[in-house]
Amino acid sequence: MSTIRHSSANEGRRNFLKASLGLALSSSGGISIMSAVAAEASGTLNAYVEIDSDGQITIFAPNPEVGQGVNTSLPMIVAEELDANWNDVVCKAAPVAPHYGAQFAGGSLSTPMRWDELRKVGATAREMLCQAAAKQWKVARSELATKNSIVTHSPSGRTASYKELVANAASMTMPEESLVTLKAASDYTLLGKRVVNASAADIAVGKPIFGIDATAPDMVYASYVKCPSIGGIAKSANLDDIKALPGVIDAFILEGTPGALDFGALRNMHAFAPGVAIVAKDTWSAFKARKSLTIEWDYSTASKDDSDALKAEALEILKSGVGQKDIERTGDVDTAFANADLTADAIYQMDFVSHAQLEPQGVVVAVKGERVEVWSSSQTPVFITQNIANQLGIDVKNVTVHQVRGGGGFGRRLSNEPVFEAAAISQRVGKPVKLQWSREDDMAFDYYRSATNYRLQGAVSGGKLVGWKNLIAAGSRDDENPNYAAGYRPYDFPGKVISNVAIEQTLFKSETPTGPWRAPISNVYAFAEQSFIAELAHQAGIDHKTFLLDAIGNQGWIKEGDIQSLNTARARAVIEAATSAAGWGRRLPEGRGLGLGFFLSHAGHIAEVAEVSVEGNNVTVHDVWLAADVGQVVNLSGLENQLQGSVVDGVSAMAAQSITVKNGAVVESNYDSYPLLRMPQSPRVHVQTLDSGYRPSGAGEPALPPLAPAVCNAIFNACGKRIRSLPISNEGFTIV
Repeated sequence: MSTIRHSSANEGRRNFLKASLGLALSSSGGISIMSAVAAEASGTLNAYVEIDSDGQITIFAPNPEVGQGVNTSLPMIVAEELDANWNDVVCKAAPVAPHYGAQFAGGSLSTPMRWDELRKVGATAREMLCQAAAKQWKVARSELATKNSIVTHSPSGRTASYKELVANAASMTMPEESLVTLKAASDYTLLGKRVVNASAADIAVGKPIFGIDATAPDMVYASYVKCPSIGGIAKSANLDDIKALPGVIDAFILEGTPGALDFGALRNMHAFAPGVAIVAKDTWSAFKARKSLTIEWDYSTASKDDSDALKAEALEILKSGVGQKDIERTGDVDTAFANADLTADAIYQMDFVSHAQLEPQGVVVAVKGERVEVWSSSQTPVFITQNIANQLGIDVKNVTVHQVRGGGGFGRRLSNEPVFEAAAISQRVGKPVKLQWSREDDMAFDYYRSATNYRLQGAVSGGKLVGWKNLIAAGSRDDENPNYAAGYRPYDFPGKVISNVAIEQTLFKSETPTGPWRAPISNVYAFAEQSFIAELAHQAGIDHKTFLLDAIGNQGWIKEGDIQSLNTARARAVIEAATSAAGWGRRLPEGRGLGLGFFLSHAGHIAEVAEVSVEGNNVTVHDVWLAADVGQVVNLSGLENQLQGSVVDGVSAMAAQSITVKNGAVVESNYDSYPLLRMPQSPRVHVQTLDSGYRPSGAGEPALPPLAPAVCNAIFNACGKRIRSLPISNEGFTIV
């Protein structure tokens, strides 16, 4: 069973609560405290901080851990304000409960959304411990200081550890907000330092901590087979034959929800595809039995998509130059182009890609009458609770969801259809069910990064970018809205920076399910935009860096006070830092080139310079210099890991990853046909962080978008070949 479980059944819970301090932040934003007595009576402590009589400080991370390091970084925020000795701290995943508010991992929001509240939690706990000491010693609160889990009375030198004060602190009333003082950044002793990930030791020795490792007493094992053509319905199957196989307990058809699932609706619905469930004594027996399964499918509701045909249709739309709908239009675009010194016109296309996270989908669901218990590595456990209650027709209070660490998510674990599949199976067989998807299941039933198609046009006068056009050909299920991440979101650059902009969109039919994929939309648009900026600079005979900085300008905040908007000073700073570190402008041997990319994504200003060499069609990405302004650094080690991981992920995706669809079915089935980057192919990644004094923004996604244009611009500078399609294998290149 996963070790990440905290319930009233835990051993020693009663004794532990007798001397514990529990602090919690309500979903409304107010801080509340539950005394040890109240906590013991309720049987549940929805707390961020617990201090036991041995001095161990347990800090709970409210958001799911899928590799972004929040089970370390979020407790660090609390520990900093608490003035806790980090050696005393144990980090754990919080239970899923309304008291914690929005418990999800996505959009690089875990740290920024919790920043203020977790600082208050830590500072409030510190204040209560100090008040307990002041009352016990009969001294003024103002004479007390804290450090390393110790309260000190400065005039006398008297000290008390937090474990000595916690019992009295837990019985005190909540201090007034005016008495709770947050630290200045200059006083931080923990934040900004390198801290080892709390799960590192467990991961290194292969300890079972992931969703795929979860177990429950008396559980059975299941495999669930769905129509290869997305949206098809199982009409019949050789169920009696399957039931007779060794290890098989049962086999049956589940009606599910016909048609291709729409990611945009999954937050508010319990949807899963129709299919055949095989229940067995172990996973091996279930997987072996499905090889003998014969199913008659009804394809009338299934997708008929063909990715080559979709790409061809998109190309015809782009060639037409006419969009159905204006998304953004400012200035006098036609005049800017008519009077320009030079114009450029280019089409950029990107294929469907899969999330391909290392841990396939695996969940445990136990339906016991009116009660349900779930163990899932979901990025959205908060959505599971209500949706599964609706699915089974039970009270939401009877649903317990345990957060279990995920082996990668990148947006794939934002949807929870495996949970609903397992719930339906468990309800049918009357036992806890461990449902395990195979790698092939994961590849076949993903929510893919949408295939994306842009026609970009630029106008340059006097060496300056004066006009910008973008025609988007976007897939759509309903002929009214683009599929998830298939279109365009209004970006600050260049749309809010240059004077003459026209963004248009035309939709075409596509039923292949799409969803958020690391840095949604940014990941494809950045490639097109930043590659095209380099094209314009080259045609104008201007250094790319110079041209880009001039285009960005010096406006400052595009939208004052909105941390999500472009800050031109921050943008210029990271561009200058990355290019300086890379030695921009230095002479390189023949066949070698530097390339630049910049993008604002998820409030992170990131610039990257790649150095590549090209020999024939073989590309070696030697180094990537990355400069990041993501606000206040929480865990420097974790931040560097996220930024470096984004670069590696970006190189992997742009190299040869492509999802092909034929008659509504995905062709690629495993890593042999959908290759991941190997270690010898990975570049050296040099990370520099810039502190501009702003609050933290996310770091899991913003470093990926600039990578592809930086590498492709470097390839052009190395060999003169302009790449306008991803993956680069489409244009005959191989990363070696």
